[in-house]
Amino acid sequence: MVLLTKSKYMIGLQCPKHFWMLYHEPENVPDFDESTLHRFREGHLVGDLAKRLFPGGVEIPIDRFMDNIKKTQNVLVHRVPVFEAGFMVNDLFSRADILNPVEDDRWDIIEVKSSTRVKDENIHDVCFQKHCYELSGLKIRRCFIAHVDTSYVKQGEIDPHKFFKLEDITEKVNEKSAGLVERIDEMFRLIRSPKCPDNGIGKHCKMPYECPVKHCWDFLPDHHVFELHRGGERSFELYEKGIQLIAEIPDDIVLTDKQALQRECARTGKTFVNKDAIKDFLDSLKEPLYYLDFETINPVIPIYDGMHPYQRIAFQYSLHVVENGRVTHHSFLADGPDDPRLKFLSSLKDVLGDSGSVVVYSQAFEKGVLYELADSFPGYKDWVDSVSDRIVDLLVPFRNFHYYNPVQKGSASLKYVLPALTGKDYSGLGINNGGDASIAFIKANYQSISEDRKQKIRKDLEEYCCLDTEGMIWIVNRLKELVS
Repeated sequence: MVLLTKSKYMIGLQCPKHFWMLYHEPENVPDFDESTLHRFREGHLVGDLAKRLFPGGVEIPIDRFMDNIKKTQNVLVHRVPVFEAGFMVNDLFSRADILNPVEDDRWDIIEVKSSTRVKDENIHDVCFQKHCYELSGLKIRRCFIAHVDTSYVKQGEIDPHKFFKLEDITEKVNEKSAGLVERIDEMFRLIRSPKCPDNGIGKHCKMPYECPVKHCWDFLPDHHVFELHRGGERSFELYEKGIQLIAEIPDDIVLTDKQALQRECARTGKTFVNKDAIKDFLDSLKEPLYYLDFETINPVIPIYDGMHPYQRIAFQYSLHVVENGRVTHHSFLADGPDDPRLKFLSSLKDVLGDSGSVVVYSQAFEKGVLYELADSFPGYKDWVDSVSDRIVDLLVPFRNFHYYNPVQKGSASLKYVLPALTGKDYSGLGINNGGDASIAFIKANYQSISEDRKQKIRKDLEEYCCLDTEGMIWIVNRLKELVS
């Protein structure tokens, strides 16, 4: 028996090729990455919290597939809220987050999401569910999405009635249900087909979810049009015209100034340097220079009182101080499950002097975190204001293309600029991006792991954050060489 499940149906809507591979070449579909698994874990926590909206509900165990289906039928007759109810009919399978009994032997579907609004894909998700449940004989009255209300502020135990917004999506589900049977029939045709569909690359590769199957893009040459700076629709238009290389974009096609510069660098293979603009930027730096970087987590369910869903918690900083050719390093890394924010602020204030430029990469992040901290700890507001006034954004010369190397692939991200300018990168580190750093910190401080593993995570976090700030020193020094 081959089942079409809700999750696979959603994949089928996005990409027929990925969908076909799930049934015919599952070994070639990559496992979920750590970021996706973390998102799933957060979603499960939100789902568990939503069950408290319906006291007296019965949860159906999901560890055994057929048991889940049989127990669902046994529980439904009692007309109580049901969690994780499973239905299999006509080779379709769907499990409901929450089914709530209402009048006239009918039921409401409540789909729980950790997002902060209703998305189009959520409607399609519930369409499939409703279809399965009705085929199984259930009478559905209305459909709802329970999603996160970001205005909620934690005070003591989480109140699920304030944490969630319940939106009625019944009419939207009815609209999207048009053509549902035909879509399902087409997916079963794909399942039976021995040939993998070749639907090519497109926007569906990233929307609504990032597809784990990446080899579809391997045919593209280096410096392809999807690396065009903020290419978006233009990149797809060029590709559909048969243009794959940035260097081959005709001169009569209108590009932004930055895109045109990128095309020129792709054609010549040379680096562009606007010495005057870079010199003006460097002249704005006032010693002592404080190279600063933060790491944060943003849990969907607030951990500490006074916090909103998804509010950032600063748990680490790295600070390199340069004065008269001398470099010193300071750092902070929280340890344990207690709120680290006040210790973070106090530690940073102790080492961040009262004068000199505070150099960051992409100031919106560091400034945003600082002002969120000031809101939570008003005693630091004046100090945060003074620090904010001193911040200089190292992103600026790269965002403005005052320096551009084709190695950057159209990006001004530190992860691309650092190797372009210095030849150094993050590849040898145990943690090499901010998302993994956040997940690792959560594991080390909020989950039960061995002490050896915890210490390894802390070492990796220190090395990663340190490279962010040390790398900025290398970048500034290289810019000085370029304009000297």
